[in-house]
This record gives sequence, structure tokens and C-alpha cells, in this order.
Amino acid sequence: MKADCDSEADAVLIELEKVDQWDRGVLIDDAMYCDVAFRGDRAVAVSLRYPREELRLLDDAAERFEFDADVLRAATEAALGLPDREVTIEVGPRRLVGRAAKTL
Repeated sequence: MKADCDSEADAVLIELEKVDQWDRGVLIDDAMYCDVAFRGDRAVAVSLRYPREELRLLDDAAERFEFDADVLRAATEAALGLPDREVTIEVGPRRLVGRAAKTL
């Protein structure tokens, strides 16, 4: 997964899958701040305008399309931390630590 913060546009693009083009987009909100791009029937990207103010829209996108909201938020935070630079993120399985590990 890759994320990029365009500081001039005040927007973040999260690429879930690398594709040469998108077929369509689905708006998450009426103000058009967040949308999910598709290639065929696969969601391939999430874009968010005004990410600092509208971060909650990622939760809406996650719920609607069964994404992991924590991963979308982490990707956005990483991109905001390094504006105007592409950030690559690898997400692995959850690790059990602390109390949960003791119950195994």
C-alpha cells in the first residue's frame, strides 16, 4: 500500500493496489471530500481532502467497503508526517501481546 500527501492540494491518496487507471469513483460524503476509486469491481484507492479535519470520513469508507479503518488512518498519518513524499506501508497480521498472549 502506498500513501501520498499533496500539501498544496491538502489531500491524501492511499493506493490499495497499483493500477494504470481507475474505472470509477464512489463518493463517501456529500461534500466530495472522500471517495473510493475502483478498477472493475476492486477498490484500488481512497482519497481524502482536508485530511486533518475530515479524518472521520475514513471510518465511513471503511465501514461501507469493509476496509480496516485503523490501516487507513495509519496510512494517512504516515503520509501527513512526510508530505509530498510517497510512503510505502506493509500491513501484516495482528500480533498478540500482553494479556491476550497469556490466554493462548
